[in-house]
Amino acid sequence: MGAEEKGLEASYWQKGLLVAGVDEVGRGAVAGPLVACAVILKPFCNLPLKDSKKLSKKRRKELSGLIRDSCVSIGIGVVDSALIDSVGISRANIIAMKRALEDLKTEFDVVISDYFSIDGYRCVSFAKADEKSLCCAASSIVAKTFRDEIMSHFDKVFKPYGFEKNVGYLTRSHLKALKEFGPCEIHRFSFSPLKDLV
Repeated sequence: MGAEEKGLEASYWQKGLLVAGVDEVGRGAVAGPLVACAVILKPFCNLPLKDSKKLSKKRRKELSGLIRDSCVSIGIGVVDSALIDSVGISRANIIAMKRALEDLKTEFDVVISDYFSIDGYRCVSFAKADEKSLCCAASSIVAKTFRDEIMSHFDKVFKPYGFEKNVGYLTRSHLKALKEFGPCEIHRFSFSPLKDLV
């Protein structure tokens, strides 16, 4: 992440403001929860972060620990598959982000969010904010690590679907298991191809 991209936070830090970055993971999965994370970084910190999708699982876990050790506060928001089916993925996205912000233990001044504008906050939103904002990159990494741990647990409960590897996304083996065993309770029944299988 280049110096010009870190300017998203720096312009607020220079005014003495605390910034909360918020991002979510799991939007495109067909099983499991949507997980959002909000992170308040220490002003002018210099963590070696980038978009979580460009990192290995091992590196994400290492960076997640580093972020937790060096941030001001972290909040997590989880929306399960039943609520996603009930309200739709976009509304669920905003609910997860609001829950993450409400979970923060420190007051903040500005929110930088990935794509969605969050009502009730002084919020600036950017497409692909996790590639432009240090706070959002941190949020993306922690959210992804947290959700992977949830899906690893579900892999032990719902063995046929391979959640440890696919983390709820539709792979060839996941689709094969769906056709053979049908969906389980953490699948999103409003998503294709689930709505065609039930």
